[in-house]
Amino acid sequence: MMKKQQNNDEAGVVTQPLLHDFKSLEGQSPSSSSIQGASFSGAVFNISTTMIGAGIMSIPATMKVLGIIPGFIAILFVAILTEVTVEFLLRYTNSGKSETYAGMVGESFGPLGSIAVQICVIITNLGCLIIYLIIIGDVLCGSTQSGGTLHLGILQEWFGIHWWNSRPFALLFVAIFVMLPLVLLRRVDSLRHTSAISILLAVVFVAISSAMAIYALCKGKAHKLRLFPDFGNQVSISDLFTSIPVIVTSFGFHVNVHPIRAELGEPSDMRLASRISLLICVAIYFSIGFFGYLLFGDSIMSDMLVNFDQNSGSTFGQILNVIVRSSYAIHLLLVFPVMNFSLRANIDELLFPNKPVLAESTSRFLILTCVLLSFSYFVAIVIPNIWYFFQFMGSTTVVCLSFIFPGALILRDGHGISTTKDKIIAVVVIVLAVVTSSLAISTSLYTSSQS
Repeated sequence: MMKKQQNNDEAGVVTQPLLHDFKSLEGQSPSSSSIQGASFSGAVFNISTTMIGAGIMSIPATMKVLGIIPGFIAILFVAILTEVTVEFLLRYTNSGKSETYAGMVGESFGPLGSIAVQICVIITNLGCLIIYLIIIGDVLCGSTQSGGTLHLGILQEWFGIHWWNSRPFALLFVAIFVMLPLVLLRRVDSLRHTSAISILLAVVFVAISSAMAIYALCKGKAHKLRLFPDFGNQVSISDLFTSIPVIVTSFGFHVNVHPIRAELGEPSDMRLASRISLLICVAIYFSIGFFGYLLFGDSIMSDMLVNFDQNSGSTFGQILNVIVRSSYAIHLLLVFPVMNFSLRANIDELLFPNKPVLAESTSRFLILTCVLLSFSYFVAIVIPNIWYFFQFMGSTTVVCLSFIFPGALILRDGHGISTTKDKIIAVVVIVLAVVTSSLAISTSLYTSSQS
């Protein structure tokens, strides 16, 4: 009887549309997938990898705008709000019937709520994939900043400037021979080893950057840090609001909460896994924000990796520069398939709601995977600047997924489990999110109209 009940529960999970890829795509029976549930450490690695994607590259640039102390406070505050809203999501997932983000919102707000979540997930994850490709292109092929300054990539430094190491050709090679095999993996937990490696590479990046900053400080070459915004010269009030969305984007992992939770051997472990992941990310963001700004000062770019092309004056320093850039480029290569997972599942759910699960249609799975990778590649070639994507996503779709939708679930209270304290927190979260996003959007539009 217990075995029968177990199989029924598993069947319920498989039929949830957001998790099309989660079990059946691996070609296993439901029972075998359940017995070999994802590990707790794998969940921590996958959650951390989702957050520590491209956002870490722009944290030092936000420190330049906000100043060290307000920047640290902003990182900690956004992390706390993220933990609160993830707890909201997990509580309502446990109380309802749906195992997906879109399905859970649909239970409270109907089909329109479900579609709104799907659209936000698609825009957010697709934007992240494009950002990853842009940064990888910066590392390999360099970039030209708005002031006309040319920053060479690793391939150009080694072999000179040729057609075959230009951004379009280098990214095409990476997309076909590196990313395509990874995005064809059909289960999130299959990526736990690549996620662990990506976190290790991120730690290596932070450690080397910190060591270089400390060395520069000892040699008297470190830059002076600003503890607070410099309103007198470089920073305006509007700049503060356009920087906050970058931090918000750096903590956005809500889109992968349900796929990762569904594969856990003990779904109740998801809450602890998310908290540990948040602590890891806060520590990494604090470190890279401080030492990155100390190392490059006001010359820091929106993509910090671009700054590592400068001549360090020694062979060892040049080797370190190459290691830093290449390690983080590899890190992003390994983050790419994790974000692609929920993106592909949501698009399939939105476009083919009445079709069989994606596992039963190899052609649909391959076509959808290849179209997403191709689209990300072409946009990364056309718009090679990550700051615009961060500002847009951080003030629109990421805010909705991370704060507005979870808060709305608490206020709607479809399962009658919200306390008065929960509702007060939800109102505060939504108001902060709406006000900050509105100011960021209006500021960005005004700045664009003046340029």
